[in-house]
Formats: sequence, structure tokens, C-alpha cells
Amino acid sequence: QIREHHRKVRKAAKKRGHKRPKKDPGVPSAAPFKEELLREAEQRKQRLEELKQKQKLNRQKEHEKKRKLEAKKNTAKIKEKEEGKESSSKSKARTKKLLDKNSMKSSCRELKKVIEASDVVLEVLDARDPMGCRCPQLEQAVTCSGGDKKLLLVLNKIDLVPKENLEKWLNYLKKEFPTIAFKSATLMKDKTMQQVIKRRARVDLSRTTECFGSKCLLKLLQDHVRTQNKPIQVGVVGFPNVGKSSLINSLKGVRACNVGLTRGVTKSMQIVHIDKQTKILDSPSVIADPSNTTLALALRRIINTEESASADVLEGVDAILNHCSKQQVMMHYSIPDFSNTEEFLNLLGQKRGMLKKGGVPDVENIAKMLLCDWTGAKVSYHSQPPGSHQLPPYLTEDKIAKMQECFNFKYLEEENNNTLQALKCPSPASSIIFQSAGMTNGTIEENKAIEEASDWENLETSQEGEEDEEEDFTESDDDQDDMEEEQNVEEQVCTKNPGLRDGLYYPGTGIGFTNTSFLFSESECSDSLSLNLDKRADDDDAYDFNTDYV
Repeated sequence: QIREHHRKVRKAAKKRGHKRPKKDPGVPSAAPFKEELLREAEQRKQRLEELKQKQKLNRQKEHEKKRKLEAKKNTAKIKEKEEGKESSSKSKARTKKLLDKNSMKSSCRELKKVIEASDVVLEVLDARDPMGCRCPQLEQAVTCSGGDKKLLLVLNKIDLVPKENLEKWLNYLKKEFPTIAFKSATLMKDKTMQQVIKRRARVDLSRTTECFGSKCLLKLLQDHVRTQNKPIQVGVVGFPNVGKSSLINSLKGVRACNVGLTRGVTKSMQIVHIDKQTKILDSPSVIADPSNTTLALALRRIINTEESASADVLEGVDAILNHCSKQQVMMHYSIPDFSNTEEFLNLLGQKRGMLKKGGVPDVENIAKMLLCDWTGAKVSYHSQPPGSHQLPPYLTEDKIAKMQECFNFKYLEEENNNTLQALKCPSPASSIIFQSAGMTNGTIEENKAIEEASDWENLETSQEGEEDEEEDFTESDDDQDDMEEEQNVEEQVCTKNPGLRDGLYYPGTGIGFTNTSFLFSESECSDSLSLNLDKRADDDDAYDFNTDYV
């Protein structure tokens, strides 16, 4: 078979025109000076081989040099990384502070623009905790601005609350402002983007993607346009994750604004045209004041759960669990009895398989996931309205009557009743009872936001300064102790060997003493003696006082 193969290869080579390279016939025997020519040829071969060997050696040396340089660079990089970790962490913290300060300033500025430019302001509230989503500073800014500015309350996420509780909240809130029951449409298609055929993802069909309350809201806005005889601008405001952008998308019927589970997705004012007469202005979220309770800050503050500190997240989860009934939480998450939040998070992590190496529950990520669930649309909970109705100090009966002038209340009540009848709401047993912390204070003015950010920065910098001073103090004490120990050891050695005081090397003793205190034991001395005796006097290496070794 091999012979056959070679024959075929030769045949193919002939067809292509390739011929075998002719063998070197060598020097003919009749040629003069044959021996000299052969010697020259051998010498050339030897030279070529020597050159090749030299080139190989040079290459090896170069490779070794490169490896050494790379090793040095790697060690230097590792040292720099170790040293620069602390400095980089501090610089990152400072940059984050600056970014937070700038974002607070810009969001306050954009929110003020929306309030000033809008004729009607829609304050979006989460139906699970409407009182906690109300901002008194924002309502005061709208009601006390003067002119014909109107304020409407929109109860969003009504599909996560029992019907009885929703009716109570509508009856309570309509005494102050016109209130609309609303359910935003989910899984909206973005018509501006090119559709790509992908594998079908799992869709939770139990949750309705239909929108409720949009017709009622549009009708009220159109009536206001007719009374004003001019096109109007409608501002949508509220705390993060209440559903401002999703409300605009459901009114438009297209995904016009970005929507996400992360808080503070909208960072600037966006104008969306619904028709020729109405423009809707999407605004960034209201910034929660740091003076609020931990519960209010956990649910209403703009925080990035990925970058936020674990202590803040755990405190927020603790506050949420303390304001809920324990039995209902156990039933909802199907978890046994727990004594504290850490135990609850450990049990939840074990149940959901969120574990670190060694089977330890990942408490931080579980806490972040729980916060996202409570601010998102996963957990069904409800809070009860106050027993007695009291008007806030910035509202009077005249202002309330002025806000309710242009709107048809009969039509609004009828539409709210229709939405309640058409909507599928959870039963009171399946919904967790939640104790609201009341109204959440927010910062709207830019100057206040800057002052708050600077106060937080001053507190943090003072704490960091104290920590640095303590670290320096401890380091200096440690250095002094080390120096004292080294001096004691040197004195003991010098008393035994008086020649060491002069920093000399005594040949034959195996002991060397330089600027650094490297001392050898007796066994090492004996080894060095045996090694030195085997060598000749000429071959023995001289001691170099510039180095730190013998």
C-alpha cells in the first residue's frame, strides 16, 4: 500500500511538472585539487554549524533575559497592586462621592424643570404603600406654585393589592386630590428597534399584560385641554420604582421610555408626544432625604444594589421584616421559624440554592435580591390607610377645591369602579400586611441636595482621618518594638564575637555581619566550613560589603 501511494504521488508530481531535485554528484575523481576542495567544503559545513550553535545560544540568552525582565515586572506589578489597593479604594470612594453629588444636583435640577414646565403633575404612588410614596415637599411645591397647576394622584401596581384595601385607599386619597386607579402594561414591544427572531422565552401568563385606567386618565387630560383651550404639558413625578416610565409607555402604547428593576433608570427629562395637544414629561426620581427612617430609605432611596454596602442592605431588610407579620413572611417564602434577619436570609439562601463555596449561604446577594423583589412587582403586600383623616399643613380646603375644579368626578369614580371589577386582585390572605412609615421626605431644591451631600462627605472624611491616624500610631509603635528587639540580638552576638562590632567578615568562622542583621546558626556555620575547605584559595569568592549576604 505504501509503495502504491508513493507511486501515485510521483505520478501526480510528473503531471504538475515538479521534478526530483538532482543529487549533488560531488567532485569528480579526475578533477585537480580534489582533496583541497573537499577540505574547504567540510570547513564551510563546520563554520555553518558553529554559526547555528552560536545563534541558538544567543537566542537562549535573549529568552532568559526576557523571562527575568518579565519576572521582575510581574513582581513589581504585584507590589504596586498591593500598595495601591488602599489608595485606589480611597480614590474610588472619593470619585463615587463626587458622582453622587453631581447626580443629586442634576436630578433635582431636572425635577424642578419638569414641575415648572408642566400644567398638570401626576404623582405616581405604589398602591402597596401609597402613604410612603407621597412626598410632602413635592406636593407643596406644586400646590404653592401659583397659577392653574393641577396635581393628580395615580395609584399604580393595583394588581398587587386586595380589592378591599384598594377601595379604602381610593376613598382616603380622593378627599385631598383626584386619584386614579392604574395598572401599567408590561412586556411592551419597542417598535423603534429592529425585531430579531429569537428563541421564545418563558412568559408568566398569570400576570396580565393589559393596561387598566389609561382611558380614564387620557379622558381627564383631554377635558382639561378643552377647558384651557391650549395644548398642555403633563409632568410625571414620584419616588424610584413606582412605575413612572411604565405609565408613560402604557399611555403611549409603545415602549417610549427605558424601564428597569434598578432604581433611578431615568436621569433626565424626556418629552413624549401622546397627541397634538398633550405632551408628557418623564422626570428623574425624587431623592429621599437622609433624615427619613431606615424603612423609608430602604424602599424609596436611589441605591445601586450591586455597588451598595452590605451593612445598608442588611439594615433595610431588617427594617422591612420588622414592619411585616412574621407568619405571613414565613408562609410567603415557605420558610420555618426564624429568630433574626440573618437566620431568615440563611434559610432563604439554602432554599433558593444561593450558596458560596463550602455551602455557606450568600447573605449579601440574598438581601439585595429581597430588596429588588419588594420594590419591584414580585411581592404582594398592602398597608392600611390612617383611621382619622387629617390634612397636611400645606393643604387647605380652598386649595383642594381649586385642584378638583376642571375634572369630572362622577366619570372618575365610575371608571375606577370598572377597573376594580375587571381586575384580578390577590386575596387578603395571600397578601402580606405591612406597616407604613408615613410620608417620605424628599429633596427638590438643588442647594439642599448639595448641603446634604457635603454633610455626608464631611462625616465620612472625618471617620477616615481618625482611622488613618490610629493606623499610623500603631505602625510607629510596632516599628519601635522591632528596632529594640534587633538591637538586643546584635548586642548578644557582639559580646560572644567582639570582631562583629567592626562589621567585618572572619574567614574560617562562617559568620558574616553587614548592615542588615543576618545571623547564622552553628549547624549552618559547620556546613559553610566544609564547603569553604574543599575550594582553593584562588577560587574562593571574595566578600562584597555592598551586598546583604555572605
